[in-house]
This record gives sequence, C-alpha cells and structure tokens, in this order.
Amino acid sequence: MTENDTDATGPLDRIQQNILAKGERQLLNWICPRLPRWVTPDKLTGFGVFGALVVFAGYALSDWSRQWLWVAILGYVFQWFGDSLDGSLARWRKIERPKYGYFIDHSVDGLVILLIMSGMGMSNYVRMDAALFATVGYLLLSIHAYLAARVLAEFKLSYFNFGPTELRFLLIGLTLAMMVLGPDAGRTDARTTGFDWFIGVAAAVLNALFIWQTLVTARRLDLMERAKD
Repeated sequence: MTENDTDATGPLDRIQQNILAKGERQLLNWICPRLPRWVTPDKLTGFGVFGALVVFAGYALSDWSRQWLWVAILGYVFQWFGDSLDGSLARWRKIERPKYGYFIDHSVDGLVILLIMSGMGMSNYVRMDAALFATVGYLLLSIHAYLAARVLAEFKLSYFNFGPTELRFLLIGLTLAMMVLGPDAGRTDARTTGFDWFIGVAAAVLNALFIWQTLVTARRLDLMERAKD
C-alpha cells in the first residue's frame, strides 16, 4: 500500500508475504505500461480515496435497500485500483517522491480505513462501536509498521500471509454475506448480530497482534542494543 520503498530515513526492506502478492504484482506490472500519460500517481491516490467514499456511501445507504451494498463492493474495486497502482506507477515511470509519497500514502490509508469502517458502522449490519474497535486495531498495527520502519528500516505489509488485498476480499465476502443473510443474521440480542461478532473478533485479533508485535520488536531492539555494549 506504499507509494515508495523509503521513508524519511532511507531505504526500507519491504516484507510482503501475503498469499496474493505475486499474482497481484504481475497484474500491476501489466497495467502500468498501459495507463495513459495523463494518469498520474497523485490522481490514482485520489481515485483510491474516492473508492473509499463510494464504500462509505454504499454501507450508509444500505438501510434503504440491500442493493446499495453492490455500490460498496464496487467501491472496494475502485479503492484497490487507486491504492495499489499509485506506487506501482511511480516506480514504473521512475518518478518516485520518497518523502512526499510516504507521507501522503500513509495519511490517506488512515482516512480510507476510517471511511470504510464508519460507513459499515452507520449501516444496520454492524454496530458503530464494533466498527470503530476494528478501526483502532488497524491503525495500531499501522503505527507499529511506521515505527518499525523508523527503528528497523523494515516495512511489514502482511501478517500471517494476509495483507491489504486479502483484507479487501474478506470485506467483500462479508458484504456479500450481508446481502444474502440480511441485518438480523445470527442475532444474539436486541443490539448484537453475527456481523457484530465477526467484526468484534477481527478487531480483537488486530489489537492482540499489535500487542504481540510490540513485544517482539521491543525484545529485538533490546537485544540489538545490548549487543553493542
């Protein structure tokens, strides 16, 4: 999800081991030379944000009709296209702007996840507190990735072979389940449905993963600095 392989401190070692990484990279490399010159990395970044706005609208309007969830799914496609191609195109054309790209790309990532999850929370399918709990977990992991980039020169883009593209597929699958099962699926009480439990468990995993990664990285840094003494 990055536009470049460097932050303000220098080159980064990208760690991307998600299941779809190789196939996605081949697809992006095929698309890049076929994009017209007027398509720029900045325009693609903006298109990714537009996709997130479409997702937000699809979820927020789904109370009127389940058919709006198709709009949310289309928004995920738009968001993937813009977010995945902006950095790829910059590297393909050799027009990277490392500091600018790093700052804008990751600032936009935070806005995108807020739009997607708050839109989901505004629907009848997922409670807002569950959606925001998941947002917190995602942002905490993002913070960890940015800190690790600074102190280890490593940028981790996947966990357990699961990265941003796999997350989009998971959310699209969840959205299809919403369309098929309706807002009352798996309801356990007046306020909680099966979708709430799904998002809540996912949020708990994200937050636990942040705690675990923080402990692992802290231990690694401690050993590295003790070895210098």
